[in-house]
Amino acid sequence: MPDISRRKFLSLTATAPLATGVLAQSAAAETPKVWPAVTEESARRRLQQLHLPNLPLVSHEGKRVLFYDDLVKGKAVSLNFFYANCDEVCPLVMANLAKVQKLLGDQVGRQFFMYSLTLKPEEDTVEVLRHHHAMYGAGPGWTFLTAKPDDMEKLRKAIGFSYPDPAIDKDKTQHIGNIRYGNEPLMYWSACPGMARAKWVAESLELMIHPDESRVLVP
Repeated sequence: MPDISRRKFLSLTATAPLATGVLAQSAAAETPKVWPAVTEESARRRLQQLHLPNLPLVSHEGKRVLFYDDLVKGKAVSLNFFYANCDEVCPLVMANLAKVQKLLGDQVGRQFFMYSLTLKPEEDTVEVLRHHHAMYGAGPGWTFLTAKPDDMEKLRKAIGFSYPDPAIDKDKTQHIGNIRYGNEPLMYWSACPGMARAKWVAESLELMIHPDESRVLVP
């Protein structure tokens, strides 16, 4: 796994496009009276419309779900893309996520939910996802997901795993190295390298899960 320094990790833990909700919150206090009021509710709804589409997905357990209503709404979550026959970056990121899940303990599945979405839904069937879920030792609260190819593409772009250059964007290996995470009710979203030290990733997630608490995960 590449050696990423703490400073490099912090520089790459960037507030990304989904953080528009934070801007909307600040705008609510500064918007001139001549403009319609920007409420927290309207900002959250706008963020959902732009970046958290309510598209249908299928879990590794064969359960049909809606992305926003069932997986994200009211929750703290992490999102990453992978595909089963990826033999370089994906296994490293997924193994690292398994370490993160272990560090977070029973928070996963209760206060925090992990979602790994396939970039090759035409190949990664429910059976394939179920096999990889077991292979990586994923526990409760970490769900592997597939969808119709067009829906997965829409979702990928909506949540910010995209590039303006079409040649780069169509390269699936460009979308597998990062983890996006967020607290949907707070409209807080960020991202970090998927191969950073699991402890650092877990600490960033802790801050997002418990924004008003001072917590020390491990010595």
